This record gives sequence, C-alpha cells and structure tokens, in this order.
Amino acid sequence: MRRIRLQDTLTGQVRELEPRDPPRVGIYACGPTVYARVHVGNARPFVVFALLGRFLRHEGYDVTLVENVTDVNDKIYDAARAQGVSSEELARAMTASYVEDTDRLGLGRPDHEPLASEAIGSIVGLIEELVESDHAYEAGGDVYFDVGSFEGYGKLSNRPLDEMKQGEGDDIGGLKRAPQDFALWKAAKQGEDTSWGSPWGPGRPGWHIECSAMAEDILGADFEVHGGGSDLVFPHHENEIAQTEAARGTALARVWMHNGMVETGTEKMAKSVGNIFLLHQALDEFGPEALLMWLVGAHYRKPIAFSEDALRQAEAGVRTIRELVRRLDADGAAATDLDPIVERFFDALADDFNTPAARAALFDWMGEANRRLDAGERLGAGRLPEMLDAFGLERLLAAEEEAPDEIRELAARREQARVDRDFGAADDLRDELAARGWEIRDTPDGARLVRAG
Repeated sequence: MRRIRLQDTLTGQVRELEPRDPPRVGIYACGPTVYARVHVGNARPFVVFALLGRFLRHEGYDVTLVENVTDVNDKIYDAARAQGVSSEELARAMTASYVEDTDRLGLGRPDHEPLASEAIGSIVGLIEELVESDHAYEAGGDVYFDVGSFEGYGKLSNRPLDEMKQGEGDDIGGLKRAPQDFALWKAAKQGEDTSWGSPWGPGRPGWHIECSAMAEDILGADFEVHGGGSDLVFPHHENEIAQTEAARGTALARVWMHNGMVETGTEKMAKSVGNIFLLHQALDEFGPEALLMWLVGAHYRKPIAFSEDALRQAEAGVRTIRELVRRLDADGAAATDLDPIVERFFDALADDFNTPAARAALFDWMGEANRRLDAGERLGAGRLPEMLDAFGLERLLAAEEEAPDEIRELAARREQARVDRDFGAADDLRDELAARGWEIRDTPDGARLVRAG
C-alpha cells in the first residue's frame, strides 16, 4: 500500500490517511438536493469521490462509499409548490433522474445512497441528545443549535463569529438566541405538504443535521473522509462538525476533503445563478468518457472551467486512447519496462489525488507505446487497463461495436432532421436510438454511434 496523503480543510495541511480500522476506509460525500435535474457542477463531487474510492480499492483498502440524497429541504418545498406537485412527488422524480443521469457516467453506484426522508428517526434521536446536553433549545416548535455552547465553532471555515450568519431565512419569528444559531428541526408551516412527528411537534429536519445522522448511521463517528464541494465548508460542514462533536464528544471525520467548483465564465455553475449545463445534456453532446477526461484534467481542489473548447479537447484525448487501443496486440509483449510510468501514475494519485499529474503519466505511457508500435514492435496493453480503470475509462478498452443497418438509418434520419432544423423530430429519433441501446455523439468529425454504457 502506498502512503495516501490528502488535503484536510480542517487543519489546512496535507495529512496521511490513517484508517480507524485498517484496511477499512469510510467516505461520506454530500450528494444533491433533489429539487431539479442535476447539472455538470453536481457531477464533479460524484466523480471525484467515486474515483477516489476506485484508487483506494486499487491500493488494497476496503472502501465503503456513501453519498446521500437530500430529499427533505426548503428548496424542494418551494420548487414543488411552483410546479403544482407534491414535494414527495418532485423529490422522487428528481432522485430517479439523478440516478439515471449519473449512471450514464459509467462509474457504478456508491455503496450506500441514504435518503434524508428515511433517516428521520436517527435525526430526531440526535437532536434529542443535543437538547438534553444543553447544546440545543426549542423555540416555537423549532429547535436550534446553540453555537455559543460549542467552543470550537468556526474551526473549519476560520471565519470570525460575527460573520457566520446562517442565511437560512429560518428566524422569521425572531426565535433564535443568536443569529449564528442554526435550525436542527423546523416546525411545519402553512403550505408545506410533508411533515413528521417529533417531541417538538410536527415538522422536518434542518439540512445540516440530516448528513450528521446519515453519516453516523452507516459509517459511525470518526470515519476517514468526509467530502463535498468547497461551497459546503460553511455553513453545512461547519455545522455538521459542531452538532456531531457536541453530541458525541468525538470527531465526525478524520479528513475533510473539498472539491473546487465548476465555473462558467467567472462564476460557479449553480441553479441559483442560472448558468447551468445539465448533466444529461452534456452526456448527450460529449459522452461520458470526454466528461471524465475533462474532470481529471484539473486538480480536484481547484476550480475547473466548463466550455465547449475544453470538452472538445477532452474528446480528442479520448480519441487518442481509442486509437492506441486499436493498435495494441492482444498477443503482444506486456512492456513491463513501462511499469515505472504506471507507478508514477499511481504515486500522483497518492499525493493528494493529483489527477492532472496522473493523466500526464498516462499520456506519457501512450506516447512511448505509440513510438514502439511505429517501430514495428508487437505491444500488448500491459498495465494500461489499471490506469484507465482508475479514471473510469475502462470502456475504452472494448472494441467499438458496429451499429446495425436499422440503427444507422435512424441516425441518418436524425441528422437530416437537424439539417432541416426540425429539432423536435431529431430529439424523438435520439430517444428512439437510446431506447434501442445506442447513443449518438455529435463530434467535430460528424455524428458517431456508440453502444450505451
């Protein structure tokens, strides 16, 4: 096993991964709030932590990856009301869309995907303990965490206390003792169609307590890695730390790992900003391999710019891999003398999950392999599959299946509909192709048919 080092937001240092119960490693990554279809920005943490889990498994760790679904939240109530549907109906539909869209990335599912709505008992129990220990108080059917009762509040985000306003809009009645206090339980309000019983009356949990309870339910306290986007450092993860440590007297997680934002222009991609590119649309246009190639091209902690040019460059990288795979000889030599490049690939991932450095090693391996193939050597894949699997690109090793005549005819009809600007017909034909198990990719070289993964 390599020494795995990860940047810990809490300490501000790159720390060695030290499992609580080696070789077991628990990873909890905050998943989406399901009030709308997920966008490319939502996909970044899904990809980062799925690939981290793959790498750790490669290194011999027994990984449990947990990614929750927040299906109880103010945003869901508001969106459902605007659409004239129940909050439960909207959450179910958007959860199904989220699973469908992320399935198309080809990375598999997390080991556990808990729903907040199915963890109410654990959430209420955790709140009760905070109330009993005087870290929380009830007011008008709401329950708030008393930030002043927790000495370490602010240690993750390192903000002065007077700058840590929660921004939840949850104190309309002026019930809080201090503006920094945050809601653990919210009393049911007029117009809200879903609530649960509790010792404080009907209502529903606050956002932050949901993740503390779900993480502890599955991984226990003091698990190895808690992840999510950098936009969650405050208030979400700051509040998770406070409520779990106050209730349990121990840390929730050993390493707090945050990915940077996907940006369009100079702003993060967000539904609230209105600059989103939906994940399923990006998959339709560029395909999963190009999206993965683009994402691993930036260090997870850094922002990454979304643009058509960047995705086209990633597509070119994918084509380079496909072309090399076609040239490799199944009966050729394994080229073990290239293994030091493979070790450099995995050493880069061990050093704060440096995927750009690993990707550079992958292309170094391919460059050397192409040079030797050009010289007439019969060369096999060697350890190329290991590297591609670590990036979720193992499907590039499979020979592309030739589409049958009827599928190519549908694709030709779709292309003609696009030329005729009959985009409704083009979308219908694309859907028919998908129903038959084929995706059509619009590339600079024209439309290409590939088997749906």
